[in-house]
Amino acid sequence: MVKELTTPITKEDIEGLQVGDTVTISGPILCGRDAVLPKVVKMAENGTVDELGVSLEGQVVFHTAVSPAGVGPTSSNKLEIESSIGPLSKAGIRLHLGKGALHKETIEALDTYGSVYAVIPPVTALLGEKTLEQKTVAFPEEGMEALHMLMVDRYPAIIAAAHGRSIYD
Repeated sequence: MVKELTTPITKEDIEGLQVGDTVTISGPILCGRDAVLPKVVKMAENGTVDELGVSLEGQVVFHTAVSPAGVGPTSSNKLEIESSIGPLSKAGIRLHLGKGALHKETIEALDTYGSVYAVIPPVTALLGEKTLEQKTVAFPEEGMEALHMLMVDRYPAIIAAAHGRSIYD
């Protein structure tokens, strides 16, 4: 059974998810990767994240760049990306989307802050059909790696880490 999630995602939504669940995600989501996520972490840590003009509470971060070719997941276990997962979860991000296995410490941080990680199929064409709108939120100088907001309709994903467990274990 596919579970449908709509942003903003609540803590109750997260509590109902288990490793291996198939979900779809609808609503606005943030997109960022190694060039921009450390900047967002820094803003969250120094209390200036409101300058982004979007709330992180209940939000989704998709580890991707947004280019004319479309969107597809990048490896979430890159140092700059994986090291952002705990702090961004603490700041209110409830769901991280990407690909690849995460370290045990990151899985524990997800559990501590009530967030989950899901892998998303690397199928750019499918995701393009499910992307309704896109805009640059911050750091436009990073080009396709800027912080973007997408409006999506039923993005498919599989929960890969939740409640201290990983699909890769």
